[in-house]
Amino acid sequence: MCCVRTELQVLLVDFLKQENAVSHHTWEFQTSSPVFRRGQVFHLRLVLNQPLQSYHELKLEFSTGSNPSIAKHTLVVLDPRTPSDHHNWQATLQNESGKEVTVAVTSTPNAILGKYQLHVKTGKHILKSEENILYLLFNPWCKEDTVFMPDEDERKEYILNDTGCHYVGAARSIKYKPWNFGQFEKNVLDCCISLLTESSLKPTDRRDPVLVCRAMSAMMSFEKGQGVLIGNWSGDYQGGTAPYKWTGSAPILQQYYSTKQAVSFGQCWVFAGILTTVLRALGIPARSVTAFDSAHDTEKNLTVDTYVNENGEKITNMSRDSVWNFHVWTDAWMKRPDLPKGYDGWQAVDATPQERSQGVFCCGPSPLTAIRKGDIFIVYDTRFVFSEVNGDRLIWLVKMVNGQEDLHVISMETTSIGKNISTKAVGQDRRRDITYEYKYPEGSPEERQVMDHAFLLLSSEREHRRPVKENFLHMSVQSDDVLLGNPVNFTVILKRKTAALQNVNISGSFELQLYTGKKVAKLCDLNKTSQIQGQVSEVTLTLDSKTYINSLAILDDEPVIRGFIIAEIVESKEIMASEVFASFQYPEFSIELPNTGRVGQLLVCNCIFRNTLAIPLTDVKFSLESLGISSLQTSEHGTVQPGETIQSQIKCTPIKTGPKKFIVKLSSKQVKEINAQKIVLITK
Repeated sequence: MCCVRTELQVLLVDFLKQENAVSHHTWEFQTSSPVFRRGQVFHLRLVLNQPLQSYHELKLEFSTGSNPSIAKHTLVVLDPRTPSDHHNWQATLQNESGKEVTVAVTSTPNAILGKYQLHVKTGKHILKSEENILYLLFNPWCKEDTVFMPDEDERKEYILNDTGCHYVGAARSIKYKPWNFGQFEKNVLDCCISLLTESSLKPTDRRDPVLVCRAMSAMMSFEKGQGVLIGNWSGDYQGGTAPYKWTGSAPILQQYYSTKQAVSFGQCWVFAGILTTVLRALGIPARSVTAFDSAHDTEKNLTVDTYVNENGEKITNMSRDSVWNFHVWTDAWMKRPDLPKGYDGWQAVDATPQERSQGVFCCGPSPLTAIRKGDIFIVYDTRFVFSEVNGDRLIWLVKMVNGQEDLHVISMETTSIGKNISTKAVGQDRRRDITYEYKYPEGSPEERQVMDHAFLLLSSEREHRRPVKENFLHMSVQSDDVLLGNPVNFTVILKRKTAALQNVNISGSFELQLYTGKKVAKLCDLNKTSQIQGQVSEVTLTLDSKTYINSLAILDDEPVIRGFIIAEIVESKEIMASEVFASFQYPEFSIELPNTGRVGQLLVCNCIFRNTLAIPLTDVKFSLESLGISSLQTSEHGTVQPGETIQSQIKCTPIKTGPKKFIVKLSSKQVKEINAQKIVLITK
């Protein structure tokens, strides 16, 4: 009697949840598809129409991208009963119980990133289902992965932490800006995987974090009909959201994913925030970094050139280079097998569209080691980043002599660019200064040697040296941050070789500007002649509050006051110049939130604010945001007079368990942003 062999069929495939997936935190993503990291084992449960026999054919096919092929590594075919080469994906039978089979699958540590479709083939029958989709990410827990990060505390910070901050303001007045990265939020990872597909990356390029970082840097900004976020530094944000109003990445990425339309509007910290989120979601350790007094060297000559007239007014059509009060970008962690030995580790990646790199608005990844050494031609864009943090600044005085422009350098500053480079500390809500990772200490022999090395690589002689002064040694200008509505004092400090009595003419030109150096409004010119005696002298210029108050309503941005001051010794005709910035201080406000809350139960936040300013605040609004609640909550209060105290209640309902950071912001026409925050433990 002969045996009839019936065809084997797979009726159902399940991805099983397992401990190593929990330890790799892939189950925290709010996605409909399972998420795994490359080099990590995962398990499949197959439900068959009959017990598996030795003569049955059983193959697993994992494919990614269009037109998948084995040759391009976009199609992986596995037989769980046949051992694979150790360089390839692995699949092994773990358990057989009647008509159910469990298979363990391990991808390679250099597998292609992205969305995979699973087909199960049994003879002529192939199980195809849109539900059999998985996402594969980089794996900083895997030693063989190029993004491996050995320290667990750093992995928690740079991969798993979904809240953090940016540092903004000025070098002398650093402000903390809370930011929700939200990489595990609904549709965020789906958006990131979609961005990989939308980018110019070939599928095989998606195995390389260097190329992925570069592509994601380009995809963050909108250009030629593609990209997540539209940059806007105009001060006019009609038709979109003012950049300072964003407090997290998730709403931006979710909106882009649902509409496939670029989101309006962003500035550097917003671009850095969404890029940090995207890289963390994809499995690349990332941190947001701020450099204060950051240069934009448009001429790519390693110097920042500013041209001023005799009143200290910047000549805008000549001054193409600029210095931003602060600039925020992202550092990504990876090995660099594409470079000579010694360039692994942190790499600078910038999503803010400033200069084209190989024809595209993107920047990096540039090794911090190369930046520190002045190896300016190490890819990618190291020369640009080097100038941002370590360029020399030249101040040119432009005079009209016999109808001709006469230019000469009146100041060469070697320590003014790239100060207090900052990031959030690992595991703590405090600032960590990482300037030393980007450059040697200012004024040190090593720092000057690096500059000489960079100029040598540029094959460019430094045409200018520090101006020789017979009497004048040094000039600096100090200003304290000013409470909005109060006068601003600028103290000019003059150091001379002589203590003899001399006369000095001081000219100052003041304007309201954005953090990028863009002029918003001319405020005034101040001139003063003083007699000075002694080797160190001080002269004070005072800017009345009336000169700036009315200009604050012009823009929907956080402004600063910039002063450019020129001092000339009457007797010797020696001239020096210096630039100074003054930021505004605002009153604080307090919030009252319980230490704990429950999912689905009302949570009440009490906000208390007293206007200690000398001016009324209009269009006052409180807003509360957290990754633990369903949506942004707001409360409006109109006008708050000087000395008036207001209280507000904002009610919300938590939807997720765990310690959740609640960010409360106060904004008005005059005060763009004050924030307070508290962590609340949400339980079931």
